[in-house]
Amino acid sequence: MTDKDLKRLAHRHIDLTWNRGRLALAEQLHSADFLYKSTFTAHPLDSAGYRRLVEDIRAAMPDLQVVVEECIAEGRKVFTWSTLIGSIAQPALGYPASDKVLSIPAMAFWVFNSQDQVQELCTLFDMESFRTQMGLQNRPFAEQALP
Repeated sequence: MTDKDLKRLAHRHIDLTWNRGRLALAEQLHSADFLYKSTFTAHPLDSAGYRRLVEDIRAAMPDLQVVVEECIAEGRKVFTWSTLIGSIAQPALGYPASDKVLSIPAMAFWVFNSQDQVQELCTLFDMESFRTQMGLQNRPFAEQALP
């Protein structure tokens, strides 16, 4: 596959999971050893764990839309910069419900295997921006860095 084709697969995966909730279709794009890492998770997740995470977030944010701002590919790797837009209708991941419409920047690093399946996905959400928009206290850098 070309870089352009892999970028299309990353876009398709984002659309199927986050925007449409078509998780069974998205899982077909995963390799058998799929691994997901994120600022939302304490440890890596397999495909089933990733599905549960997306289901939980989509249930809490029924108006969620993910817009891909930038997508870059080289070799078997893709980088996406996205913005998640929506409000938290019910508590999720330890955060309270809010009627505020949030705009959460996120970056993701994708690794595709030789069968053009998503083998690894690592997503970094801008949690400090999220906390600020929610009106929650930000954590000073030193507090985050120290045990």
